[in-house]
Amino acid sequence: MTEVTIGADAVRQRSFQEVWVVSIGHALTHWYPATFYLLLPLIGAELGLSYGQIGSILACQFAAGAISNIPGGIFVDAVGRKGLLMALSLFWVGFPYLVMGFSHVYWMMLLCATLVGIGNNLWHPTAIPWLANRFPDRKGLVMAFHSMGGNVGDAIAPLVIGALLATYSWRGVVLINVIPGIIMSVMILFYIGRIYSADARAGGAEAKPAAMSGGERFRSLVALMRNPALVTLSVSSTFRAMTQSALLTFLPVYLARDMGYSAFLIGACLFALQASGFIAAPIAGHLSDKIGRRQIIMSSMSMTAVVILFMAFAGGTIWFVVLIALLGFFLFAVRAVLQAWLLDATPANMGGSAIGLLFGMQAIGQALGPVTAGIIADHYGIMAAFYFLAGTIILANLMIFVTPASLIKRP
Repeated sequence: MTEVTIGADAVRQRSFQEVWVVSIGHALTHWYPATFYLLLPLIGAELGLSYGQIGSILACQFAAGAISNIPGGIFVDAVGRKGLLMALSLFWVGFPYLVMGFSHVYWMMLLCATLVGIGNNLWHPTAIPWLANRFPDRKGLVMAFHSMGGNVGDAIAPLVIGALLATYSWRGVVLINVIPGIIMSVMILFYIGRIYSADARAGGAEAKPAAMSGGERFRSLVALMRNPALVTLSVSSTFRAMTQSALLTFLPVYLARDMGYSAFLIGACLFALQASGFIAAPIAGHLSDKIGRRQIIMSSMSMTAVVILFMAFAGGTIWFVVLIALLGFFLFAVRAVLQAWLLDATPANMGGSAIGLLFGMQAIGQALGPVTAGIIADHYGIMAAFYFLAGTIILANLMIFVTPASLIKRP
């Protein structure tokens, strides 16, 4: 497979503005799910849903992502029209939440959550390899800034939506909420197009996918799935995703039902969780470029398990809320480092497929986490679910321990 790339001098001269713009788009892909986590207690109360049913809504979203992420990554590698795909993904993530605002039945919530899961799989296989290829020497840092965009969306959305819910119903909020996604999808489409035009005038071009037969692409995918580093990193990320998705599902529910917090206070707690992750991401990304990916991931995951255990012991007290912010610092620090390590161990022309595989595995964990934790909470109490999540992050850390350190040698 042949590629045409821009020279090293051009790579060094690239503006970080590209990272910021794509990261803002990433923020909105997280804005909508973060909004939904805050709305879930209200939806559950209105529709009379159990813990297990609340978890099943998120399970449908992430199960759809698990099924569609791998073909989505292959599709991204084959098509290569990054601006169009990012814009399409951003619109597709936001629109089903608008449909939810008109629904009054449980099955429609499940259907819309499934559509979100399908649409969201296009963003990461498109944006992450694109940024990594444009900034190959600062991959960990760039992945961290992109991850920070997700943290911004996750952090600001609960505050804004919590404030709006003081005035509007949850149905009114989702109607308002679709507007920023439409605006940003149009901006992404034109911005990426301008970058391609500027690169062409400078005498270079982004790597273009060469024509591959179905058999060739299938063999490349099989070889990718036999990569030991990709396998262990993906399995680790699956257990980490179980932890994150279940926490984001049941933290608001616990704060609302057991601690009696208002929507605004719940939003403030989720803001603290995400804001601390925002601080941690660039630190972890930069250190991973300098001292290694493994050391950063293992230390962060170990601290995540410790904090979750402390939260279970501190349930119902103010210390539980304090620990939420500390949890975010360690839980979200490793997300970008995992992605950078995966791309280190992946051929450049298979970046979209590798990220698709990673997020497909993560989606399995995200689907299993809420429904499993919900069933445990229904039978043994919600604190038992927190103990379960401490166990899943320990398993994630064990997979990092056995991940081989060998990397793909890039030309």
